[in-house]
Amino acid sequence: MSMREINFDGLVGPTHNYSGLAHGNVASMSHEGLVANPREAALQGLEKIKSLMDSGYAQGVLPPQQRPDLGALRELGFAGSDARVLARAADEAPQLLRAVCSASSMWTANAATVTPSVDAPDGRVHFTPANLQSSFHRYLEPTTTGRVLASIFADEACFAHHPALPATPAFSDEGAANHTRLAGEHGEPGVHLYVYGRQAFGGDGIAPRRYPARQTLEASQAVARQHGLGDAQTVFAQQHPEAIDAGVFHNDVIAVGNGPVLLYHERAFRDEQGTLDALRERMASPLIPVRVPVEAVSLDDAVASYLFNSQLLTNPDGTMTLVVPGECQEREAVWRCLQDHLLAGHNPISEVVVKDVKQSMRNGGGPACLRLRVALSEAERAAISGRVLLDDALHGELVAWVERHYRDRLAPADLADPALASETLTALDELTGILRLGSVYPFQLG
Repeated sequence: MSMREINFDGLVGPTHNYSGLAHGNVASMSHEGLVANPREAALQGLEKIKSLMDSGYAQGVLPPQQRPDLGALRELGFAGSDARVLARAADEAPQLLRAVCSASSMWTANAATVTPSVDAPDGRVHFTPANLQSSFHRYLEPTTTGRVLASIFADEACFAHHPALPATPAFSDEGAANHTRLAGEHGEPGVHLYVYGRQAFGGDGIAPRRYPARQTLEASQAVARQHGLGDAQTVFAQQHPEAIDAGVFHNDVIAVGNGPVLLYHERAFRDEQGTLDALRERMASPLIPVRVPVEAVSLDDAVASYLFNSQLLTNPDGTMTLVVPGECQEREAVWRCLQDHLLAGHNPISEVVVKDVKQSMRNGGGPACLRLRVALSEAERAAISGRVLLDDALHGELVAWVERHYRDRLAPADLADPALASETLTALDELTGILRLGSVYPFQLG
């Protein structure tokens, strides 16, 4: 069975803005109120995936959410025409207006957790949309996310879709941002590392003090059960509370893995040695841990540069390429670590590629946040519906679509503009035609 990993990147939405909505995400909070450039953000994302496609890596795209979410505002008591709803929200509850205009679905690492068919008892690829209940602006996403995934992965013989977990604090689920699959190669049975910040029931009470822990152990266990994974296939590890308090709101800000390689910071896991031992015990192939000590890269530098929020990609010869944000070059300690510790070390990482995703980075999302990893067999790739696998023609159409519909300037005050809402619906309606997805948005369903 020829298994290949496809990185599905989320297209940046037309309402990309800097509202500072994510508590605990230092970059998001520190750039609150700045003027954003949605067009540049979307084009930066498209340039990244086009360059990776040109280098031989399989790429797909996922559409953004419908924003502003006027339905959510109406559920919260704002009535009248669209213009009236937007005006009242801007006047009476500007924080809610900012939330329903968030373009955070671009970070598809949060969209869902995926288990490949080689690991599932029924031989199908399993999907669970993340409930994202820890943040109101992201809690709005799972219904449309589930609809989009079901439209693309529609063949029930190949794909299984599960409901998002109950949207309660006990089952707070942030998707694949806290999930890493490790195996010798994509077609080999893998071990699933789920990283959580807190336990809802029981536990010893050790937790971060400054910022909230978003993922619960109970949520991770529930997703593993949905997908039919057993004890021999799973490791549940607690994220280090110090990392969360430094701004590591998800595990993918402090660790990244692919194949047998786990690149991680010394402060990634509360029980570093126990986590490594559990992975080694379960993996069929030897684990290759690549540890970055705090003396080389501080937690502050890790968060500011998003070194670990990089894409770790496997090459045909077994070597690996690390795709890092440009901010890694701006931190001397980080850049030195990349050159002297990673590239010069005894590990498969042989190349570092720098990408400019500044518009995303200012909102707290690096290259790894922008993609959902899906390992598929040849038959499963053939069963994908729609036109979401990137090629030159699709890339060209998406660039032209962005240039037609996206603004090059968007301040928080612009979110109340009724014209923006209208522009967005027009753009999304056209996008579903380009991607051949059918009706996936609320406004298309009536």
